[in-house]
Amino acid sequence: MIVIIYGVSGAGKTTAGQLLARELGGHFLEADEFHPAANIEKMHSGHPLTDEDRWPWLESLRELITRCIARGENAVLACSALKRAYREHLRVSEEVKLVFLRGDYALVAEQLCHRHGHFMNPALLRSQFDDLEEPDPDEGAITIQLGRPPQELVEEIKTKLQGTTTS
Repeated sequence: MIVIIYGVSGAGKTTAGQLLARELGGHFLEADEFHPAANIEKMHSGHPLTDEDRWPWLESLRELITRCIARGENAVLACSALKRAYREHLRVSEEVKLVFLRGDYALVAEQLCHRHGHFMNPALLRSQFDDLEEPDPDEGAITIQLGRPPQELVEEIKTKLQGTTTS
């Protein structure tokens, strides 16, 4: 199983994803590590990415997901996946589960203030909310409301994931 934890920058994807991967016994993959240098520089300088910037990055993530599935590996991928088209591109099989971390702007902005050492300029948060397409019911995404400790979020994710898998 591949779990994609998605949401805007600062939602806690990396923290929750690392905890979830450890508890599920899978790999943790950080989508930000697959951005080309030009994308990183663009975000660092305060310019939002365009679809043209994102598609090559999303294609490399799709290939990574496909390889993990082919090898029978479990993994958790922390990825913004802001738009439905991006999520559809990454969901290469039923083994890919989507988990959306939902929080309002004020909550996420507060969390983002406490993050250090990331290339994303905090000023871009508004553009991320502008681009965000929350999941429609037919996407089958698990929605997790932020505002609780990461371990509580992970426990809820694990419980809801159990309802999406067949034994």
